[in-house]
Amino acid sequence: MSRLQAEFIELLAEELQGFLAAKRIELLKISTDAPALIDTIAGLVTGGKRMRALLCYWGWRGAGGPTDSTAPISNAGAALELFQAAALIHDDIIDRSDIRRGAPSVHRQFSQLHQRQRWSLDPERFGHAAAILAGDLCLSFSEEVFAEVAATVAAPAAARARTVFNTMRAEVMAGQYLDILEEVAGPSRGAAGAVERAQSIIRFKSAKYSTEHPLVLGGALAGGSAELLRGYSDFALPLGEAFQLRDDMLGVFGDPQSTGKPAGDDLREGKRTVLIGYTLQLASKTEAEFVDQRLGIPDLPEPDIARIREIMQECGAVTSTEALIESYQQTAMTALQALPIDQTSSRALGSIAQAAVQRTS
Repeated sequence: MSRLQAEFIELLAEELQGFLAAKRIELLKISTDAPALIDTIAGLVTGGKRMRALLCYWGWRGAGGPTDSTAPISNAGAALELFQAAALIHDDIIDRSDIRRGAPSVHRQFSQLHQRQRWSLDPERFGHAAAILAGDLCLSFSEEVFAEVAATVAAPAAARARTVFNTMRAEVMAGQYLDILEEVAGPSRGAAGAVERAQSIIRFKSAKYSTEHPLVLGGALAGGSAELLRGYSDFALPLGEAFQLRDDMLGVFGDPQSTGKPAGDDLREGKRTVLIGYTLQLASKTEAEFVDQRLGIPDLPEPDIARIREIMQECGAVTSTEALIESYQQTAMTALQALPIDQTSSRALGSIAQAAVQRTS
């Protein structure tokens, strides 16, 4: 890790800690119970890969953003981290996922708080309700932090960055809706278009907000040209698609010790990913029905998960997904080489890209 990148990560951590500490004091004035919301948010934005914030930083640097004026980009990075935390909180509720990064997800933390305190009524319902509020609060914080950027950059750059930020948020919500829609409507729509539908979902639910928009956002804040920002998109969008495809592979074949989630969790959650789409298209009718009928069963037993993995490997779904990942990665790296940016920024983006696609967690 370069010195500049390490300094940015340290500054970002300080930004987040300082902001949340101030918000904790505000909530304490409301009630001594209210800071529990802040504590769950702080847990999600502490540590992690910081991929989105780093892409924003190198987008800024590649577009000529100065190294001695870091306030705008650290604010933008903090806003992205808070937005991601909100998305994770809500996503875990939607997916009924009790584990996040090897620890209880936010709604599970609140359910456990209910149980420890021996409060009345349903702990699960309380956990979901409290987590929804924590996620909404996190979205509000994200907007509040990003709004500070407008005061520190030129008006045209602020306006362009605002458009990127607003588009990112709308696309994630639409992509999330398409995801839950596919879970319930996918079986009736048939396997023929399953891969294409899954690709559309990952593009808007994950790829754009994970890689494309953060990179473009940084470039926009630095006043990058329209041509440069298009080049950023050409690099970052296929990278984001490869990133999410790798995530889907890990959701079925990943080591729980590395991923922090139970093996096969995506199958129990009923995720109709590109990997699933290829399986339904390439497997025999009997095997495809076996897979289709077991998606979304919360207590799907290990032997069934093992059998689904075998079917995926035997029918060629794993090979097809890996080939698509490689294709996206090659497209991204070709676009990176064409970017008119300095070597330091180019090398940093290449390193981030490699880590995103070849990761095991």
